[in-house]
Amino acid sequence: MPANIHSDRILILDFGSQYTQLIARRVREIGVYCEIWAWDHDPAQIANYAPKGVILSGGPESVTETGSPRAPDAVFDLGVPVFGICYGMQTMAAQLGGRVEGGHAREFGHAAVELSGSCRLFDALDDQDDHCGGAALQSHATPAPTRARRVLDVWMSHGDRVTVVPAGFAAVASTASVAVVAMADETRHWYGVQFHPEVTHTARGTEILRRFAVDICGCATLWTPAQIIEDAIARVRAEVGQDRVLLGLSGGVDSSVVAALLEKAIGAQLTCVFVDTGLLRFGEGDQVMATMAEHMGVHVIRVNAAERFFAALAGIEDPEAKRKVIGRLFVEVFDEESHKLEGVKWLAQGTIYPDVIESAGGKTGKAHVIKSHHNVGGLPERMHLKLIEPLRELFKDEVRRIGVELGLPRAMVYRHPFPGPGLGVRVLGAIKPEYVALLQQADHLFIQALHKHDLYDRVSQAFAVFLPVKSVGVVGDGRAYEWVIALRAVETVDFMTARWARLPYEFLEEVSLRIINELHGISRVVYDISGKPPATIEWE
Repeated sequence: MPANIHSDRILILDFGSQYTQLIARRVREIGVYCEIWAWDHDPAQIANYAPKGVILSGGPESVTETGSPRAPDAVFDLGVPVFGICYGMQTMAAQLGGRVEGGHAREFGHAAVELSGSCRLFDALDDQDDHCGGAALQSHATPAPTRARRVLDVWMSHGDRVTVVPAGFAAVASTASVAVVAMADETRHWYGVQFHPEVTHTARGTEILRRFAVDICGCATLWTPAQIIEDAIARVRAEVGQDRVLLGLSGGVDSSVVAALLEKAIGAQLTCVFVDTGLLRFGEGDQVMATMAEHMGVHVIRVNAAERFFAALAGIEDPEAKRKVIGRLFVEVFDEESHKLEGVKWLAQGTIYPDVIESAGGKTGKAHVIKSHHNVGGLPERMHLKLIEPLRELFKDEVRRIGVELGLPRAMVYRHPFPGPGLGVRVLGAIKPEYVALLQQADHLFIQALHKHDLYDRVSQAFAVFLPVKSVGVVGDGRAYEWVIALRAVETVDFMTARWARLPYEFLEEVSLRIINELHGISRVVYDISGKPPATIEWE
């Protein structure tokens, strides 16, 4: 059996920060398994989980307000290291006898933090190296015994601040305006920082998290792609035995990685059903079949159901209604195909950890339900199949890494994200086959040009959107009154926030000319320069 890659684990309690998932991803990148639970999770389950350390996330509330969230007392009774980040530090201070004050000017953005005293999180992290980003403060010439000022470049986002540290703690970092930016109790291995080590703007943030998880908590770095695959294969084989498994293959990264993983684990016991909804990218159906069936040797049944999907979507304009119709019909078609197969006892899905967090909340955190996910729940009870979800614990970047490790083409694994309902939510308003056909071709020309100019991997996500409005244009010597295509490209690290990609004007001009000249029915191309927030990345 493989090593137990879940045994050395960190528990992250979520107080509602937009960065909580990013904390978890950073810890896992270090090689340590972690989970996100809500701050008000059952204390008994927290104790039974037996983590080697606990991280308290940031959050939007104020510790000074009555009824604001607090860490369960069980956290401090575990006898393990605790690390409070932003709100997590503030609630630690308030709960352990210190003082937190509000009413101060909010600090948001870069700050130079001066370290003082000794703290295992920061020792020898003097931010004097050129690669650290911001302008580290330099000391003037002093007598030899005096140590130079030690500075970290960090990212702040807070209003309240700790003014008195609890008994047993020492203030170990400050800024020009905040006296307590970090606090440490080295005896109990409890720490708090006012800044966000999980974001890339904090120059030594990953090293700080590594020190907590590995050096202080003593976690082994077992969470690697090879170990994750080995563990998943062992668990699938133990759970499934000799039973047959059915997988709904969408063509996306998640279901493709599940297919490759299950093929490696159980081989011929796996059957995939690929429902071609007619809402995929240009040529994607054939590409899926070529990659999975021919390259990976996976048994795939293709169902061409485009006409059914277009009929079911006729006249529906609301994006959430479209999502639900697409999800319901996908399940219906899939269910029909499953009844044609004999001996299938398991249904595999490509559910990943963010799906669980966004759709479920509860144990996994305090995230709001932003949109429905058709691969989380919603399956008809009459299928009478047991559910297996090998990627349920993984973030998207982890899924991509194990996909490459399993032998999937890198170009497939690292394709830009694509919504579950496909082009159904990139054709704004009502969906018609001719709209989808135009969008597929326009999107293909855009992506093709990005690859040609070596820009595809420089942006995080790029796509075209069909706008249900007509615009006057001049085509040849004649007047045209045709549809509008919007192009969207963003740069982001975590997809929680994003800025529009500054693509070269010459490139955009080339793409616009190709779309208008080569596609009959398009008279105008626009470029979306909205950031997230206030806009979302997708239009619907």
